[in-house]
Amino acid sequence: MHTTLWIITIIAAAAYAAGGTTMLLMSRERYRSMGSTQHWVDEFGDGHLKAIGTIKLVGAIGLVLPAALNIAPVLTPVAACGLALFMAGAATTRFRRSEWLYMAGDIVYLGVFAFLAWGWFTLPVT
Repeated sequence: MHTTLWIITIIAAAAYAAGGTTMLLMSRERYRSMGSTQHWVDEFGDGHLKAIGTIKLVGAIGLVLPAALNIAPVLTPVAACGLALFMAGAATTRFRRSEWLYMAGDIVYLGVFAFLAWGWFTLPVT
């Protein structure tokens, strides 16, 4: 189970680190032009977008470093809980915009983070 937990954690952290870094480094116009799924950025200001990118990046770091370094490893499932809440907010935005398919994807991510939180809370770090 530990190997599975680590694999999912690393994949999720890499995805969110890439997404957060992209949001922090790209302009709104360039980020929006990345694809049809990025039109939600029109509902948020530039400061909000930078905050969202920072949350993604800090969450990704929080998923990996505490457990990997065995320094305050309880922060890994706490980061997973935070990212699950973050995805609940993303799903709410998709719901408001009637983007049902994309909302389903957000709910899958929410489930992944809930699984990671459960796994890291119940299994000891080794």
